[in-house]
Amino acid sequence: MKFIVLALCFAAASALTADQISTVQASFDQVKGDSVGILYAVFKADPSIQAKFSQFAGKDLDSIKGSAEFASHAGKIVGFFSKIVGDLPNISGDVDTFVASHKPRGATHDQLNNFRSAFVSYMKAHTDFAGSESAWGATLDAFFGAVFAKM
Repeated sequence: MKFIVLALCFAAASALTADQISTVQASFDQVKGDSVGILYAVFKADPSIQAKFSQFAGKDLDSIKGSAEFASHAGKIVGFFSKIVGDLPNISGDVDTFVASHKPRGATHDQLNNFRSAFVSYMKAHTDFAGSESAWGATLDAFFGAVFAKM
């Protein structure tokens, strides 16, 4: 059964149209330089995600937002997300990398859904998201569907 779900998720990713991919990449280009803002929005929306990172667990989010350590980690997270967006529609390797690093840490489906929701909220506030919402929906459905099938 997992194989069928996984196959459907990869089929969905490869079914992304060139226009959807271009739209997602162009809208992400508008914000990918604000890695601190993106990670801040995610941690603010769901503090349980922040708690998964030992270097940030239990710390006041506003006080760590300006730190070099926070900026460095935000850069890594958004950098990986940039790789996923840049690799579209070929996400299978990115899914495997993501699952290999997040499954052992106990990342839950709820936390990943909350990450998605916070990211979409950030995009709505910082881009003309209305023009890219359906493309992002298809992209995020494909990626997180594939991740959930393996976690």
